[in-house]
Amino acid sequence: MNRLRTACTTPGEFIITAEVAPPKGGDITHTIQMAERLKNRVHAINVTDGSRAVLRMCPLAVSAILVQHGIEPICQVACRDRNLIGLQADLMGAHALGIRNVLALTGDPVKAGDHPKAKSVFDLESVRLLQVIQKMNGGQDWNDKPLTDGVTDLFVGAAVDPQCPSLSGLQSRFEKKLEAGAQFFQSQLITDFELLDKFMHNIAAGCNKPILAGIFLFKSAKNAEFIKKYVPGVHIPQETIDRLAKAPEPLQEGIKIAAEQVKLARQICQGVHMMAVKREDLIPQILDLAGIDPVS
Repeated sequence: MNRLRTACTTPGEFIITAEVAPPKGGDITHTIQMAERLKNRVHAINVTDGSRAVLRMCPLAVSAILVQHGIEPICQVACRDRNLIGLQADLMGAHALGIRNVLALTGDPVKAGDHPKAKSVFDLESVRLLQVIQKMNGGQDWNDKPLTDGVTDLFVGAAVDPQCPSLSGLQSRFEKKLEAGAQFFQSQLITDFELLDKFMHNIAAGCNKPILAGIFLFKSAKNAEFIKKYVPGVHIPQETIDRLAKAPEPLQEGIKIAAEQVKLARQICQGVHMMAVKREDLIPQILDLAGIDPVS
């Protein structure tokens, strides 16, 4: 199972990934149904790791179940909830379970989520987590001790925010992640495509690693306002909110907006990362409207 790795190393390939949230509870039926609908439309499916610090089933379990169903996952690994030992143990477990794609994240702050009194760990942040994975793929743990029972083979990505107000900070973090072994980048939700274009030309040019623009399905003006208010670092233009508010069918308008953004991204970067919380079934419709063919 290496469709994502193959796509990322194929010149000119437009890469598509999508996000699926694990269940809150023990029944994974709905998550599998959503993933099945995306099976031939994306190269791989992100399984989130406590996104916004909200409790969900662990992504390692969900990713392993997707592998059993012939669906290629990208298992998110956040540093917030596990220490250095636990992170390395999970990465070895991911490899053993047939999971080959990992997205290394620092993790959203606990206070942003539904368990604000929980303790944060943060032994590592995303750059050092990338370094850990690079070491493990080379046969060593973080302490330079050998992995006596075999190396890992994990294709690792990282997050990037092309809309970051600090250009120097953005460049520094991006370069550190490249040096630490990131093979692909998925961006935060993109609404300013001029900033994405500047990032691609001024920072990411020549890095030879695909950049996937984050495309979010807004279901209504209220949904867009909620995201703008509660998701850190996200700016949604008022004109987008007004467009959704005036539309007789806000959901259909949101689909149109997302398709327009996919078209814009196709002119600027190497792929898109689709996010349609609780309506992942609409992602194929967005891709059809944007003129994106099924993944072969």
